[in-house]
Amino acid sequence: MKTDYNKVHVDIKNGVAVLTMNNPPVNQFSADFTQELGQAIMEALDDDAVKALILTGTGGTFIAGGDINLLKAVEKREDILPGLMSLHELFNAFEGGRKPVIAAINGNCLGGGLELAMACHHRVAVPTAKLGLPEVQLGLLPGSAGTQRMPRLVGLQRALDLMTSGRQISADKALLYGLIHEIVPADKLMDKAMEAVGLFQMGLANVRARAVSKNLGRLPSAAEKAAVLGFAKMQIAQKSKGYIAPLKIVEALEKGLTADFQTDIEREAELFADCATSDVAKNMMNMFLTQRSAGRLPRIKDVKPTKPQKVAQLGGGVMGCGIVHLLLAGGFDCVLWDINPEALAKGVESVKKTFAFQIKKKKMKSADLDRLIAEKLTTTTKLEDLGDVDLIIEAVLEDMKVKQDIWLTLEKTCRDDVIFGTNTSALPITEMAGVLKDPGRMIGLHFFNPAERMPLLEIICAKQTSDQTLATSVDFAKRIRKTPVVVNDGPGFYVSRQLGGLMGGGVFLSADGVSGEEVEAAMLDFGMPMGPATLADLTGIDINYHVNKTFEREMGERYKVHPLTQAIYELGDYGRKTGAGFMDYTSGKPVPNPRVKEIVDKYLADNGVEPRKAADGEIIELMLANAINEAALMMEQGICDRPADMDLAMIMGTGFPPFRGGILAYADKWGVKNVYEKLVELEAKYGQRFEPAKLIKDMAEQGKTFYANN
Repeated sequence: MKTDYNKVHVDIKNGVAVLTMNNPPVNQFSADFTQELGQAIMEALDDDAVKALILTGTGGTFIAGGDINLLKAVEKREDILPGLMSLHELFNAFEGGRKPVIAAINGNCLGGGLELAMACHHRVAVPTAKLGLPEVQLGLLPGSAGTQRMPRLVGLQRALDLMTSGRQISADKALLYGLIHEIVPADKLMDKAMEAVGLFQMGLANVRARAVSKNLGRLPSAAEKAAVLGFAKMQIAQKSKGYIAPLKIVEALEKGLTADFQTDIEREAELFADCATSDVAKNMMNMFLTQRSAGRLPRIKDVKPTKPQKVAQLGGGVMGCGIVHLLLAGGFDCVLWDINPEALAKGVESVKKTFAFQIKKKKMKSADLDRLIAEKLTTTTKLEDLGDVDLIIEAVLEDMKVKQDIWLTLEKTCRDDVIFGTNTSALPITEMAGVLKDPGRMIGLHFFNPAERMPLLEIICAKQTSDQTLATSVDFAKRIRKTPVVVNDGPGFYVSRQLGGLMGGGVFLSADGVSGEEVEAAMLDFGMPMGPATLADLTGIDINYHVNKTFEREMGERYKVHPLTQAIYELGDYGRKTGAGFMDYTSGKPVPNPRVKEIVDKYLADNGVEPRKAADGEIIELMLANAINEAALMMEQGICDRPADMDLAMIMGTGFPPFRGGILAYADKWGVKNVYEKLVELEAKYGQRFEPAKLIKDMAEQGKTFYANN
């Protein structure tokens, strides 16, 4: 048989064909790789000299799924089905053949890779392997018989959980579930795979008995199906509103898992095509690819980042302790600075609390945490003790003079190459850096609360931030497992200002007689984790007010604080921290705050406005039009100009629903011309805040879209 493929290396050893799959970077099912692998497998099956096959991968990956770019480009269902069924034919051919096929799982075995492995007759894995069917996280369902083979291996309940969550499991758990047969050290993997071949040759294992598609013993009864899947549908309807794939997975299980495997997989292929051609899947695949390429900027393409190892965190508040958690978890040496020993002691205790989840889930022991803190964390009240650090992250009082005084002291203390990162959420970084001899060493590192859990790091370039500082900051973000989105300095940077644009339309609706409860409900139904009132109560009505006043002061009349916002602020109920805001929290269960209602009612009466119900779609159209316009204004002002990054930031930083693709993806789907016309209508009704950005007007006239033209 042929052995000189480009992406599959074939080595014949004692009648065993070892097929090593090598399609970098992650061994994915691309068109040419799939063709080569299929040809190599079929030739081995047809070669009388070959008695068995072993499939393995290279590096740390067996196979990690399919080529998303290829799938994303497919628009028609009929263009998907032939390729899917061809892959089914290949898997069925070697599973139903006479020769044993062994999966030697050398690393991550995900998506189509696990579906391939499940069609093999024996699966042996290294201890570090991760296994799973994560397709649901891309808006898809497993499309290569995963919905039909996995339940036959591990049972309906476990398969349902793994597929609808997209969760990856360890080799240990996979062995416990029955997904693999053995775990062996990496240096013994091929030896063990050869031993498995011997089991079949000696008659101690049977190819037909190991064919998962023929395993009828694990098929659920009609009653079990109805009970498990009925409950699952109810849960999914509540938790996964807007998503298609979870319910399609349930449908594949509900209508499949019969004695007729071929019909089952044909139905699965149809359901896969439904998902793959949906807007939801396109949006989620776009976001996956954007996240994977985050931080790859032309500006720093050829700049080699430095690798900070010792990092100082200034301030042991909630945000600072979350950042310390990230540093310790990432293996960095960390120095925590605060103003006095009491603050430091409190900070260290708070850092310990950030690890409570890992300890509860038994991913870490309390003794391990104590050892980590003893070995990796030091504390000090003296800025002069930070002379040997490589990076400093500041999260102290939001006061420009306080911050600048700290940086001036540190400039005298630290090496010239130490990067100064500020976690400010509002203060202009260019101004902050202006006191330094070398302002190029300063950058904004805007973490989101809770820092140890939120996946986004907004990196803000001041006007003089150097390319070296930027490159190192982007690399650092990835080292602490954050997704970096780079923007330029400006009021509110990107995320805070964009979130304000999205939620800021609510006050215009309230002032026009629409109830706050109706606005909240509409935003939740749209897919946001909370509406404007709930968010304001959480962050602080006073804080939002001062941010809005800053926008008004720095950006002019468009951002003038609405009179109703002013009146609610003057009430003094600032949200959860004061016991009441838009909601009253004093009785335990939040209820509408009657004091705010009085303010709103008085405003409506004074302005001759009658309470009313919003028209269908009115709330979402106003809120999204304002948000899209704000994004366009920031693009005009040079805050950011990469739509995919902007959408990724909102999804990862604020919980904007991933299935909608982001604010600018939503704009393209709505149609920029329609957005422009809605803004013109809103400006006429509500004033300058909704005046269309020039970019929106120009794009509408020229028929452009954000994604196609940026």
